Amino acid sequence: MTKGVVVVARNNKSLDYIKQATFLADKVKQHLDLPTSVITDSTEYLYSKKYDSKFDNIIPIVWKSEDMIDGETLLSKSELHNNRRYHDGTVSSKELQFKNGARTGVYDVTPYDETLLIDTDVLIMNDIYKYCFEQSHNFLIYDKSYDLAGFRNPNEFQYISDTGVKFYWATIVFFRKAEENKIFFDLLNHIQDNWYHYRTIFQIPTVLYRNDHAFSIAIHIMNGYQSGNFSMPMPGKLFYTTDKDILWQVKNDKPFFLLEKQDYFGEYTAALWNNHNIHVMNKFSLERYIDEVWNE
Repeated sequence: MTKGVVVVARNNKSLDYIKQATFLADKVKQHLDLPTSVITDSTEYLYSKKYDSKFDNIIPIVWKSEDMIDGETLLSKSELHNNRRYHDGTVSSKELQFKNGARTGVYDVTPYDETLLIDTDVLIMNDIYKYCFEQSHNFLIYDKSYDLAGFRNPNEFQYISDTGVKFYWATIVFFRKAEENKIFFDLLNHIQDNWYHYRTIFQIPTVLYRNDHAFSIAIHIMNGYQSGNFSMPMPGKLFYTTDKDILWQVKNDKPFFLLEKQDYFGEYTAALWNNHNIHVMNKFSLERYIDEVWNE
C-alpha cells in the first residue's frame, strides 16, 4: 500500500501557498517520514523557485471548460468570485480570492492508496498522524477543535449554521482508496458544482464556498441525514489560532504566538505552545516565519 501526504497550493495576489506547501513538505518528511505530492495551478512558479525537489509528484489543475484536458484535475468556475477577507492580526486585513475548489478532486488524482490531506497552514510538530495509517477505518476527520485564545465564540466551528448540521474540519483528512470514499468525493464534487442549492437547503448565510461546509454536508448525507459512523476522528486534538492572532516565532518545535486579547483591540497576549500540531490561520505571519527559517 502506497502512503503519502497531499497538499493543495494555489497562490493569490498576496499569499504564497506554494511556499507554505514546500515548508509543510519539509515538516512532513521530518516528523512523518512520508512523501508529499502537491496539487497546484502555479506549476511554472513552483519550478522557477526550484521547489519541485521537495515533492513526490506535482499535479497540475485547470478550470472546467468545453476544452477539458484529460488527466488533469478539473475545477468549477463557481469559485472564480469566491473572495474572503484575510486578517494579519487584529488591525490589518486584505480581501483576496479564496481559491479552494480543488479539494473535491483529490480522490481521483492522489497517487497514494492511503492519503493524508493537509492544508498548507498546518504546523507539523510531532508524529501523531502516523497513527492514521495504522488504524482500520477508511475515513478520518476532525469534528472538534480548540482555540488557543480561549475566549472566542466557537459556534461557527461546531455547526455549519445556527440551524445546520455538525461541523467537520477539512483542514486535515485521512482516507483510503475505497468504494465509499469514491462515492463521498463524487458527492463533494456535486455539492460544489451546486453550491447555491446546498447552501440554501442547509441554511448557510454566506455565499462563500468553504470546504469545511461541503465536507460537513457530505458526511451528513453519507450518514443517511443523521448521526452515523461514516467518519471517525483524526488522532489527537486539532488546535488552532485564527487570523486575528500572530505566529511570532518557533524554536525547537515550540511555536510562540501573539493571541488576540479579549476586549483590548490591537493588543495581544503572548503564548508558547509545546510540540503540538496546530492550524495557523494567519497565513501572512506563517509566511514571515517561513522566510525567517529559510534565511537563517
